[in-house]
Amino acid sequence: MDTNVLLLNAIWAAVLAGRKIMEIYTDPLSDFEIEKKADNSPLTIADRCAHQIISGCLEKLPYPILSEEGRSIPYQERRLWPTLWIVDPLDGTKEFIKRNGEFTVNIALVNEGIPVLGVIYVPVSGLLYFGDEENGAYKTTVTEKADIQKMDIVGLRQAALRLPIKKERPYTAVASRSHMDKDTEALLLELKKEYPDLVTTSVGSSLKICLVAEGAADIYPRNAPTMEWDTAAGHALLRAAGMDMYRSGTAVPLCYNKEDLHNPFFIALKNK
Repeated sequence: MDTNVLLLNAIWAAVLAGRKIMEIYTDPLSDFEIEKKADNSPLTIADRCAHQIISGCLEKLPYPILSEEGRSIPYQERRLWPTLWIVDPLDGTKEFIKRNGEFTVNIALVNEGIPVLGVIYVPVSGLLYFGDEENGAYKTTVTEKADIQKMDIVGLRQAALRLPIKKERPYTAVASRSHMDKDTEALLLELKKEYPDLVTTSVGSSLKICLVAEGAADIYPRNAPTMEWDTAAGHALLRAAGMDMYRSGTAVPLCYNKEDLHNPFFIALKNK
């Protein structure tokens, strides 16, 4: 199927889901209907609504969907899927509950384990990151009034910023606020020796990967648990921007639709 059609449908799905998330987020009477999942991570009504919207948009396309909030699909079924969508309807649920705005909608298309197309939408700001391996990665803003059903992918690219954005700045590392570990601290100390003006920044959800993809940061090491839907869309953006995400300590990129959907520890790198 045509890449532009797939990408545009993924963008529509992400923005529609993001708008529903914002309805709930800005409702002063909403308690978010918070539940705890089996791994003790939170689940809100916004997660569930976003999943329903995205599934409704993508189900008309020819590829199956693996979503964090969807049903648990046995590997014996999934392994027969050469191409699939991997979706996180609301990445950064804890950030959503804290109301700090650092949450995203993540949609990726994966082919033979490789993320080839990705969309990350930031509902609070309207920031939209999108890209594919054929046409590159881009960043733009979708206003609240925008009629997304009239969006044209060529026009979107023409109005957007091509990633990475080149800008003079100190060498910058992205670190997780809540998952700092000894290996990451050691890496930052080594980087400080090579780059005395090293800057370390923190942000929630897949926005950490977006910072590398857009050229605002150089490295994002992650030595804490993540799932495939946490990284697939960001990894696709990195690849579209000429970068990659590797298993820690190796030159082996992350792969997807594995039997175990947990990611290994990884490092996202901007090209020098």
